[in-house]
This record gives sequence, C-alpha cells and structure tokens, in this order.
Amino acid sequence: MPDWADERGVVRLPGGGLVRGRRLGDATSPADFALVLADGPAPAWPHRRVRWRDFWVPADSADALDALREAHRRALAGERVEVACRGGVGRTGTALAALAVLDGLAPGDAVHWVRSTYHRRAVETPWQRWWLRRVR
Repeated sequence: MPDWADERGVVRLPGGGLVRGRRLGDATSPADFALVLADGPAPAWPHRRVRWRDFWVPADSADALDALREAHRRALAGERVEVACRGGVGRTGTALAALAVLDGLAPGDAVHWVRSTYHRRAVETPWQRWWLRRVR
C-alpha cells in the first residue's frame, strides 16, 4: 500500500495534518475516518455524514462545524482522514478550506491554499466562500 501522503487527493494542512479529498464512489484505500458530504455510498470505514447540497453550504452549520472539528482533531492526531462528496470539488474543497481555517488561516487565504494544493476550482460558489467566515 502506498504511503498515505503520496495518495491522490491527499493534502497537508497548514498545521501538518494530512487529509484526503475525493469523489464518493472512487476506488481508494481505506481511511480511519471519513467526512461524507453527500448522499450516496458510505465508505466501509468509520464515517460521519453531513447534509450539504451540491453548490450550497451545509444544511446545519453547527453539525457541520462539529464534524469538521472532529476531522481536524483526528488528522492532527495522525489518523487517515478523508473528506468526500459527489464531485470531490466544491463541497470537498470548502471542507478542506474550513480545515485550513481551523488550522489558523484566514478564510480568503484558506480558499487560495485549497485551490493551489487540492483543486483549482475548489470552493465553487460565493456563498461557500461566505460560509468559511463562520468557521472557528
């Protein structure tokens, strides 16, 4: 099995933790924990699902922030954490940017970071950028 850091979609958060972003349904190696941001197939490993419509923001911000904090804690503890949605770009990118905000980046810097390290179109909508300002 390849080293986690070398797997497709894995980014190093500013604080050092590793997180894999991916599209739901893609074949991949197991993770220790997944944050699932869409309806669809659930991974076989421990996961938490957050209601989040495509191109929007989470339906329940408090639940989403709690789930992101859990993913962040696990990643910083060295667990293999992943974030996944249907396309693996907008919601996943916004969640990865939120993890960078939890690491101390300003929301605008987190958008730039995720677009340069994960996917150039991550954080697809203005309201996703706006929602990042609520992350603490």
